[in-house]
Amino acid sequence: MTSTDIPAGFEPLSRKSPLTEPWEPLYSKKTDKAVIIGLRLARPHTNGRGLIHGGLITALADNAMGYSCAQVTNWTTSFVTVSLSIDFVGSAEIGQWCSIESDVIKTGKTICFAQSLIKADGVVIARASGTFRVVPKPTQTATPPSPPRDR
Repeated sequence: MTSTDIPAGFEPLSRKSPLTEPWEPLYSKKTDKAVIIGLRLARPHTNGRGLIHGGLITALADNAMGYSCAQVTNWTTSFVTVSLSIDFVGSAEIGQWCSIESDVIKTGKTICFAQSLIKADGVVIARASGTFRVVPKPTQTATPPSPPRDR
């Protein structure tokens, strides 16, 4: 695989995870309101029939929606998944470009709602929606906890 196989605007995904390591290389493209994840489908991304695995689609949609919630909040907080729903409406094969394109529906103080369309060579193969809980990042200036008192 060469860099010419990757659509314009995509760069290697900078956020790494032990779950996604076997699926590398993964790519991302940031917009003001989303982080789009992309990959060129290869054998490690497939099921026993040589088609894209639903677990891969689900995990990457979860990542893309969570990253998109972070993107719209300028990465000032972290998010964890509360619920995730996915519908598979098509399939993809080795060699196709798969993109996970998310939209943030609404953010609040404690929750973020997002949705994704998962596409293979531009054709929708799945849709996902997720709800994410805000997890405030620890502050750099936080006071250390007091030592326990003797009774």
